[in-house]
Amino acid sequence: MLDRALRPLSRVRPGEGTLAALMMLGVFLLLTCHYLLKTAREGLILSGGAFGLRGDELKTYATGGMAILLLAIIPGYGWVASRVRRLVLIEATCGFTLACLLGFYVLGRAGVPVGLAFFVWLGISSLFVVAQFWSYANDIYTEEQGKRLFGIIAIGASLGAIVGPQLAGAVESFLLMPVAGAILVAYAVLLHVIDRRHTPRAARREAEAPIGGEGVLRLVMRDRYLLLIAALLIVVNVVNTTGEFILSKVVRDHAIAAVPDGLSAQALEAARREYIKDFYSSFYAWVNAAAFALQAFAVSRVIDRLGVRRALFLLPVLVFGTYGLIAAAGGLALIRAAKITENGTNYSLQNTLQQTLFLTMSRPAKYKAKAAIDTFAVRAGDLCAAAIVALGLHAFGLGYRALAIVSVVVVVAVWLPVCIALARQHGRTTEAAEVPG
Repeated sequence: MLDRALRPLSRVRPGEGTLAALMMLGVFLLLTCHYLLKTAREGLILSGGAFGLRGDELKTYATGGMAILLLAIIPGYGWVASRVRRLVLIEATCGFTLACLLGFYVLGRAGVPVGLAFFVWLGISSLFVVAQFWSYANDIYTEEQGKRLFGIIAIGASLGAIVGPQLAGAVESFLLMPVAGAILVAYAVLLHVIDRRHTPRAARREAEAPIGGEGVLRLVMRDRYLLLIAALLIVVNVVNTTGEFILSKVVRDHAIAAVPDGLSAQALEAARREYIKDFYSSFYAWVNAAAFALQAFAVSRVIDRLGVRRALFLLPVLVFGTYGLIAAAGGLALIRAAKITENGTNYSLQNTLQQTLFLTMSRPAKYKAKAAIDTFAVRAGDLCAAAIVALGLHAFGLGYRALAIVSVVVVVAVWLPVCIALARQHGRTTEAAEVPG
């Protein structure tokens, strides 16, 4: 019955429906948890500030600073990942995340300013947890299955990304932390059930052994294909984070104008925090509604008809147009619409393509190199974006429209050439994987 129910979305073969549906549920829980916390963090960091920086500037610089922290975290993660089974690695990460959430909740309720620390922690931990899910999916599916089924599984992510902001809009910011923790526990239990009862026998036999393999840096630096995937994630996030700063700056300015003076400093900050949280609750809901529509009705068909390599060019072409419009006209309504379009495509089509690129890789590459790329490369892109924003604002006095022009230049000069090189290397890697032995 599940096989038949999922067939309108993609080519599901007999016996594949149950596992695909459970994986869809797992990533739904994970993304619901993520967006509960992501919505809370926007209000916590944008309403305040630190080190003489406004909230919007602090957010951008803190995002870039995560890349530096990851340089210390990733080698340790790789060392642990080499020595434990995949399920132990995933469950340990979930347990550590839950403990941190409870700690932030207690500190926040006690009046400790946790906005910056929570923003940095969530930006790192959420990437690891999501990367581990897709590493697991790459491990239990073959390349042929992944190309057909990842689009279906990712529908759960799109649904979770819709539900999360809607729940967040009805719950006070700090209370979102224990709620998200409870959902994370449910996700970990479900993944344990999937691993024990529903994965193929060959995948279960491999799961009993440690992941093994060489160090993370060697895995990535010795493989041109992995380096190009990392380069793709860096440039995608350079452009996206620059756009997030543009949106954050305009939203913060509107929040200041909307909340009247005359309140106490604490009440003023709280009012602006809730105003920003409500804006982002609606914004994320629209982004993820667009992502869901694309994921459910377009992504599998686009990949099936165009193939992975040609589909890589769709997002940069779209971004070229949206940032061109921001540079030409500006305004909150246009920026909001442009970012909904960009993020919706990024979270659906682009995300599915990025997960599919790892299907031909070894298990150590899927669990260690993928986690390193999905965390460090993303935050390295954010670091580059922070440098662009800092130079643009303080050295050259650029406004947000000029920053949009910079993003257009990055698309043409860097993003498109990386896609060309990656498409060629993907063809070589796929052909090599198909050669017996």
